[in-house]
Amino acid sequence: MTNLTPFLLFDGHCADAMAFYQSCLGGELSLVRIRDTPMKAHAPAGHQDKAAHARLKAANIEFSATDWMHPTRRPAIGNTVCMYLEEGSFDELKVIFGRLSEGADKSLLDELRDVPFGSYGHLADKYGVHWFFRGDKKQNA
Repeated sequence: MTNLTPFLLFDGHCADAMAFYQSCLGGELSLVRIRDTPMKAHAPAGHQDKAAHARLKAANIEFSATDWMHPTRRPAIGNTVCMYLEEGSFDELKVIFGRLSEGADKSLLDELRDVPFGSYGHLADKYGVHWFFRGDKKQNA
């Protein structure tokens, strides 16, 4: 089953921001830094302490966040709040990815693919809404 949650992108202060939101909203905060993931070998030294993924769950509130790590794109008003589809099979996510990518900005499209932590993809749809995808790896036929 695929889940949809709001997703925030921070420019190096994700851990501080999410701790602040937890102090305001309560709940449980989980935070994983790059250095604690399979991606650590692929990330520059300056990114090791950045948040790979954070999630705050409080009563009926739930959202996720990360630190900005794209090598060429920069955070700006309008591209730091996204939708996050996760926990689906590669095939489930591929269908949704395909539909949302119709008319999408090709320069902002990262095809859904396998990475060390599962599958990943990103696009900005024809309305400018950014979507991130994370799920299971593709099953070999």
